[in-house]
Amino acid sequence: MKISPTMPENVMLSELGKRAQQYRVGMNLTQGELAKNAGVSQRTIERLENGSSVQLEKMLRILRALRLSDNLDQLIPETSIRPIQLVGSKSEVRHRSYKRRSTAPKGQNSGWVWGDKK
Repeated sequence: MKISPTMPENVMLSELGKRAQQYRVGMNLTQGELAKNAGVSQRTIERLENGSSVQLEKMLRILRALRLSDNLDQLIPETSIRPIQLVGSKSEVRHRSYKRRSTAPKGQNSGWVWGDKK
């Protein structure tokens, strides 16, 4: 089954668990052997394969033991500077989001009123 953005999280976890189990079996490893190689408990492997949530650090260890950690780069790709940001600016890499603030000074009416107060 293909994982899609509209899937509920529990379905995604279940599908990831099934895939992890298929990789483990394909490598001819028991849950105990994978747990030992990953440095996690066997119960963690069981939870993952049953579609339950596991801690991110433990998931990363399991992916490394399954030789799947090279694929993590696709999970959150590196950002690059957009060409429009380079045009005529000395901008640095952004570290925070920015929301435009209202230009009206505090306490002044912006011109908008509720329908019953007109």
